[in-house]
Order: sequence, then C-alpha cells, then structure tokens
Amino acid sequence: MLVFSVFISGMTTLAVELAASRLLGNVFGTSNLVWANIIGLILLYLTAGYFIGGRWADRSPREATFYQLLCWAAFTVGLIPSASRPILLWAAAGVATLNAPVAGGSFIATLLLFVAPITLLGCVSPFAIRLSTQNVNGLGASAGRIYAISTLGSLVGTFLPVLVLIPTLGTARTYLLFAALLLAVALVGLWRADRKRGLMYSWMPVALIALAAFAGRGPIKPPPAGWELKYETESAYNFIQVVERADGTRYLLLNEGQGLHSVYRPTQLATGGTWDYFLAGPFFNAPPFTPSEVVSLGLVGLAAGTIAKQYTAVFGSIPIDGIEIDPAIVRAGRDYFDMNEPNLNVIVEDGRWALAHSEQTYSVIGVDAYRLPYIPPQLTTAEFFTEARAHLAEKGSLVINVGRTPNDRRLIEAMASTLRAVFPSVHVMDVPETFNSILVATVQPTSPENLLANLLALPPDAHPLLRQSLERAVENLRPTVYADVVFTDDVAPVEQLTNSIVINFVLGEGLQYLK
Repeated sequence: MLVFSVFISGMTTLAVELAASRLLGNVFGTSNLVWANIIGLILLYLTAGYFIGGRWADRSPREATFYQLLCWAAFTVGLIPSASRPILLWAAAGVATLNAPVAGGSFIATLLLFVAPITLLGCVSPFAIRLSTQNVNGLGASAGRIYAISTLGSLVGTFLPVLVLIPTLGTARTYLLFAALLLAVALVGLWRADRKRGLMYSWMPVALIALAAFAGRGPIKPPPAGWELKYETESAYNFIQVVERADGTRYLLLNEGQGLHSVYRPTQLATGGTWDYFLAGPFFNAPPFTPSEVVSLGLVGLAAGTIAKQYTAVFGSIPIDGIEIDPAIVRAGRDYFDMNEPNLNVIVEDGRWALAHSEQTYSVIGVDAYRLPYIPPQLTTAEFFTEARAHLAEKGSLVINVGRTPNDRRLIEAMASTLRAVFPSVHVMDVPETFNSILVATVQPTSPENLLANLLALPPDAHPLLRQSLERAVENLRPTVYADVVFTDDVAPVEQLTNSIVINFVLGEGLQYLK
C-alpha cells in the first residue's frame, strides 16, 4: 500500500505541473517564460516539501499521519480548478486590455495556488522512506526503491494528462480525476491504519464530487468584449477558441488569445492583416512575373486556412499542401472557417518533419507557425531553410511571418541574416498596426523594385485581392538589415532573443500600450 501510494503521488505531482501549464497557458500563453516560472516554483515547492516531510516523518513516523498528509494533498489538488477560476477570469481581462499590473498580479496569485498541494506531495517520498526503513543498513535500498517508484509514477503523470485526459476531459476535470484517485488511495490506507480517522476524512470525497458537478460549466475563458464565443476546446497542443464579431467575422484564437491565427468573413477575402502579404511573395521575381506562374503552395502552419483560401481565390485551384500539427485546429477550420477547398491537402504533422519527407516542389512555401510571440526554433535555422529551398521551384519564394516591436527589430534582422545564408535575396514588409513583419526569400537574385514592376504589369483580369495586396506590400517595403548572427540547429537563440525583446518592450516602449 505504501509503494502504491508513492506511485500515485508521483504521478499526481507531474500531472499537476503539466496541467498547470495549460491552466495558465489559456490566459498567459505557453512561452518559455511561463514554463520557466511554473517549473521553477514547482521545484521550489517540492524542495520545501522534501525538507518538511523528512522532519515531519521523524516526529510522527506513523502510517496514519502519512495517509492524512496524502488526504490533504489530494484535496488541495482538487481545489485548484475552483480556486483558480475567479483569478484567471480577472487575469484574462488584464491580458486582453494589456493591463500589466492585473496580468502580473494574477499570474503570481495563480502560482500561489500550487504552494499547498505541491509542498504536501513533496513530503510524500521522505515520509515513505522513513516508514519503509526497518534498520539503518537498509536505508539506501529503501530510499532508492521509493524514489524509483515515485519517478515511475511521474513518468505516467507526464504523458497521461497531455495525450489523453486534457484533450478528453479538459483541465479542470483532469485535476479532479487525479485528486480523486490520490484521495481514494489515501482513504484506503488511512482506513487500514486508523478507522476512526478514516471516517473523519470521509467528507473530502463528497466535497470533490460537489466540485466536479460544477467543473467545466460555462466557457473556460470568456471571449473578448462584444464578441460571441462560437467554439472552445482544449487539445494536446493548444487551448482553442473561435469567436465572432457582430459583422460576422470569425477569428481563431489560441492559448492566451492575443494573436489572431486565422480570420474568416464569408463575403470578403481581404483581411488587412498578415495573411494578405503572403500573396506578394512570388512577385519579387524579375518582371514580368504573372499570376499564372504560381502553380503550387506549401504552408507550414495552416491554422484554419485563411492563406489557403486566399491563394485558391487568387490563383485558382492550385495544389496546396497545408501542414498543421494540431488536428483540433484542423477540425475547427473545417467546421467554422469553411476550410473545405478541394485543392487543399491537409497534413497533420510537425511542419519541419513533413516538409523534409515531402516529394513536392512548390512555387511558394509559407511559414506562419507562431506560438505567440515565439516562432518554433526548429523553423528558424539555416538547415530548415536549406530544406525549404530544396522544395522550391526555379522561381520559388519562401514567405515567413516574424514578430517585432515598433523600435526593436533584432529578430527581423537575425532572421534576415539566416535566410540570406541560404537564399540570394531577402525582402522585408512591415504589416501596419501590428507587431509583425513579412520576410520573403527568393531562389533567384531579386530586387525590391521588382514588386512595383510586377504590380504595374498585372493583367487586367488579375484578382482584385492580388492587386490590393501588392499595393499594400509596395507601400510597406522596408530596407533589409542583416544581423551578425545566423541561426543553426546547433545554436538558435531565437527564444532568448524574443524574451529580451518582450521584456524590453514591457519595461520600456510598451508602457504606452499598457495605459
């Protein structure tokens, strides 16, 4: 029973940590800064638990005490969803309005919810070692056995929530399930050790059942003010929302919801955002470059299909391979964004892996795979761009969406220098009223003047969206500035650079946006 308790507590500990990333990620995002705070404080709480548990076990080396500790650990785990909900709703309002004090305060408050459960769970292993040790000569073997079993439980707790429980049950019910499992083990152990105390703790499962009855009611996170929530789910990769404005425009929101990952308006193809600029990519080629020369498209980061829909409308039913790692996003795209073009081949896979294993050659490869504000590092390196170039036609172009702030373009410059290590020419367009720039790298040597020349040479029957997109692209061309760094698979400090940009923005120029 002691061994089984250690296994379940180890499993619960990692499950709580993994679910914490989703709980906070729904509001604060899933950046490595968020992860670092979660992991760092969880380790701090475990450290306190190891210390307290050892002293506690020496003072009261009884099984009844051990199982009471487990009961309270389980119950406090079960309290996390209910206790966190009002804080997270408050936090969501702060993040939506860029209210830094509210967002920062609620982030700290949410992390404090884990003090009691994780500290108590940290007490389990040293307490179990004390109970399982019959003599000093067996201390090493007992400690090794307990920590091995606890770690094995942690292994199960790492994969089970992410792959099965959170996508199936949601975060709140995942917490309650692990709390119930740990509480059941604790109550059985306590009943065997001290029946009177076992009866005293019988109110805990009743309380958890009551909490479970209310868990999951209402949206996980309210939509932005004035917008209607059409769909909401949690996948193994993302927290997904589909929202709709009063004019019928739908947006795909992921995780904290600051970025708009797809947009759909049945009566209008133009978005005014980053998606439109992907149409300009191939027109940096030497003039005259005509729309008929765009014969295929590969997309790394399909999302809900905005770019695929625009390319189909502008260039006809050309073959499009849309790579998207999250099948839940694909379902949302089909159900709510009319992502049902017959020429679109959806590939549910990691973008780099899928491209490396593709036999196709494309006129354009688009990369739009943000986890705001981060680009996955494996999609920023010279090796990846070399792979992409191998899948481009003779006049092919690669188009990638990259973040910046109004006065900090270091990531743009680093990405430009990395692209320049593989492609002969790189061009930059800023997207107005956003923190985004579109970088275009071409297989052939090209000049920015080609874009205007091809705009002027467009045939009269060219699609109006193409003409409009090229006009905006010409207006927002920027000189290409290169950094001294080139990202490689071995060294790609893109996250470190992005962290620096975000911190400088919040502490400096970003203050004007936080008022």
